[in-house]
Amino acid sequence: MDIFEAINTRRSIGLVKDDPVPEHLVEKILEAGTFAPNHYRTNPWRFFVISESGRNKLGELLAAITKSGMNEPLSEEDQQKLENVKKKPLRAPVIIAVGVEPGVLQKVIHKEETAAVSASIQNMLLAAHALGLGAVWRTGAICYDDRVRSYFQLSDKGEMAGFIYLGYPIKAPAAIKRKSFHEFTKWLK
Repeated sequence: MDIFEAINTRRSIGLVKDDPVPEHLVEKILEAGTFAPNHYRTNPWRFFVISESGRNKLGELLAAITKSGMNEPLSEEDQQKLENVKKKPLRAPVIIAVGVEPGVLQKVIHKEETAAVSASIQNMLLAAHALGLGAVWRTGAICYDDRVRSYFQLSDKGEMAGFIYLGYPIKAPAAIKRKSFHEFTKWLK
């Protein structure tokens, strides 16, 4: 698959099989992430591969965070919501949690470190697609909670960039129509 085909055909795949993903494929995806551009070669990405029972532990953390924000956590409705949150990490056999750990040089700009990690995630999504895997980059307010940052032992300056859910697709994604780049582009000559 050439790079333009990969870019044009990659889709977020949220429905994947429970089949295990071989470790060597996960390692290829992680390696692709390290080839993203980053100023001063700070390598600001931090990867945490979560599988097997590690997914249950992440689910417990997400449920605890959700519960702390509930008005009536013992109500039947909120208990069901907590169960659903707890099961979210079980939607894929592998999750790669991705963090940003900014470089320590004074000239390092935090926003650029975050941009580098976002580029790293795109590399990983394209690599997963090229390897025949489905992946989706999930975020949301819970991802950025300090308790998640602490769980992954990021520094006070560190932050989470998201979770890549990874597995073999259940079905091929539908083609989507994108707006033309012409709608978003001005040529300044």
